[in-house]
Amino acid sequence: MNISKSALKSEEKAVFALRSIYDKYGYSQYKMSKFEEYDLYVRNKDFLTSDSVITFTDTNGKLLALKPDVTFSIIKDSKDKEGYIQKLYYNENVYRVSQTTHSFKEIMQVGLECIGDIDDYCLYEVLLLAVKSLKSISKSAVLDISHMGIISSIMDSLELSKSQSNEILKYIGQKNSHQLASALEKYAPENENAQLLMELVGIYGKTDEALSRLEQLLTGTVAEDAFYQLKTVLSAFDGSDFKKLLRIDFSVINDLKYYNGIIFKGFIEGIPASVLSGGQYDKLMKKMKRKSGAVGFAVYLDMLERFGGEQSEYDVDTLIIYSADSDLNSVKSVTEKYAAEGSVLALKNPDKKLKYKTLVEINGDEVKVIEKNA
Repeated sequence: MNISKSALKSEEKAVFALRSIYDKYGYSQYKMSKFEEYDLYVRNKDFLTSDSVITFTDTNGKLLALKPDVTFSIIKDSKDKEGYIQKLYYNENVYRVSQTTHSFKEIMQVGLECIGDIDDYCLYEVLLLAVKSLKSISKSAVLDISHMGIISSIMDSLELSKSQSNEILKYIGQKNSHQLASALEKYAPENENAQLLMELVGIYGKTDEALSRLEQLLTGTVAEDAFYQLKTVLSAFDGSDFKKLLRIDFSVINDLKYYNGIIFKGFIEGIPASVLSGGQYDKLMKKMKRKSGAVGFAVYLDMLERFGGEQSEYDVDTLIIYSADSDLNSVKSVTEKYAAEGSVLALKNPDKKLKYKTLVEINGDEVKVIEKNA
């Protein structure tokens, strides 16, 4: 039997690392079935990453959907109790159009949700876990952070129509300052907050510098309260090595119907699109008739299929090659010895392309360490 590579795929390795992180912070695993009633998704299709949903009719005539998302199910099953907080994570297969193949695919998705009486610590912890999640995937990572409360308060003061608001948000997300300026001049020509919005979306950078600029810009404005919440939460990273991975970027936006507070996207070197996305979505909770608040994020593991960085230079720590006449107990004992020290692969006929740190050869009862650090 030949095996060309013993290591797990990037997305599979990520799952184990992410689950370990969330377990350490007391998040409980949430499990669900493969499908839900289609009605759960149809009313909020624009909340989903893709509005394409695979449906089928159950034996009782109900229209069901293969789950394209986990958040809706968690909200549906959550306790809506004053002063109560649920911390949940999930590792589920979802069924949606892949960002890499642009066709329907069963995708491993990992994420977490903090639901209930959300406070500033909850917001900080979710941001921290988002950064830790990125770092577990790649050493070169960045988390871009925005605040929908700042954007929405300024947008509300412009008194725009829904279509005008959507157009403005599109230009903000595209970092298209020319089109944004033209649209603001057209839709809010005499509103002083139009210029405030233009200056806001031009801010990008490390937290200290960006917060200093924002404080000068937003103190005394309609966005002051939202700014100070952002400043308070980000100040909790002072003195942490994770702080250097944070950036403030107001081109990070999400639907105003669902998101109301801090939002963020995570990026790793080697992949142009975000591999992590999340934020505070109290408005979605209210839309689903919940009094609780909520904040969470998802890691899009299908994006890691094309991620070539951060993989080990070795397929296995120790490769054991044993002959046909090798004693079973000898092979077993040698394998168990090296398994206690790291990963091990025992084969009679291994692929010559396998990379390993240590090579052990067993012939009959004789055991030889042939070479190390191959």
